[in-house]
Amino acid sequence: MKKVLITGANSYIGTSFEKYASEKYKDELAVETIDMIDGSWRQKFFSAYDVVFHVAGLAHADVGNVSEEVKAKYYKINTDLAIETCKKAKKDGVKQFVFMSSAIIYGESAPYGKTKLITKDTEPAPANFYGDSKWQADKGVRELASDRFAVTVLRPPMIYGKESKGNYPVLSKMAKKLPIFPNVHNERSMLYIENLCEFLCQVMILGKDGVFLPQNAEYSSTSEIVKIIANVRGHKIIVSRAFSWIISITSHIPGKIRNLTNKAFGNLSYDLEMSKYDFNYQLVSIEESIKRTES
Repeated sequence: MKKVLITGANSYIGTSFEKYASEKYKDELAVETIDMIDGSWRQKFFSAYDVVFHVAGLAHADVGNVSEEVKAKYYKINTDLAIETCKKAKKDGVKQFVFMSSAIIYGESAPYGKTKLITKDTEPAPANFYGDSKWQADKGVRELASDRFAVTVLRPPMIYGKESKGNYPVLSKMAKKLPIFPNVHNERSMLYIENLCEFLCQVMILGKDGVFLPQNAEYSSTSEIVKIIANVRGHKIIVSRAFSWIISITSHIPGKIRNLTNKAFGNLSYDLEMSKYDFNYQLVSIEESIKRTES
């Protein structure tokens, strides 16, 4: 049995993983969590653990209106803390360090009407300080890898699931209240939390190192997600191309309206072939994942 230490308490990914591993892999993974806030973690020896799973970090901010002091805090937590934790894990003899990077290192999603497909040849190009803070950590922890110290970096797209934060709850709220919704075809990579947790369990049990881009087995479309949510919730909603002109107009209105439109209906996808590995983790389909999220 491998012992796993999650560095960062009360995170959505960390708590979800601990619960999943205890239910599905209790004979193979023993998981504990340590809080990183007060600094006492520096006095704890990591030598008792086979894997350190680092999830501590600051989530996306309103990047358009942030002080230099706040930006510095993002680098301190998202970059410096991640690298310091990785160095400690290596020094204490841990065999594997797993780090949650993000698709944000490739920049923002393409605006409405444009495509953005990330392939193996796509170079990271963060669009703001948040993305750069994750990218600097991504690079920094990988530099510490060695033959005796495996560094595993995940760059997932939008993660969603029951009680998740971010864009999904906004879509869910609209799907349950709006009478109509535009049928717009966009293409996004997403990752259901249980698929992510299965992926994490597999790379830890197998001791995989390197950079990974896990995603669901199929792309998602904003309109399709709204339609499924409404159906699951028993809410009647009309999803029609007759209303797509609204999105076309709002995508050209400068400022917040355009940003929100592009955020909801923009495109960002990973090449599906890049997310296939020699183990199966894409266990839950888009439709089933939404049913479980909304239940």
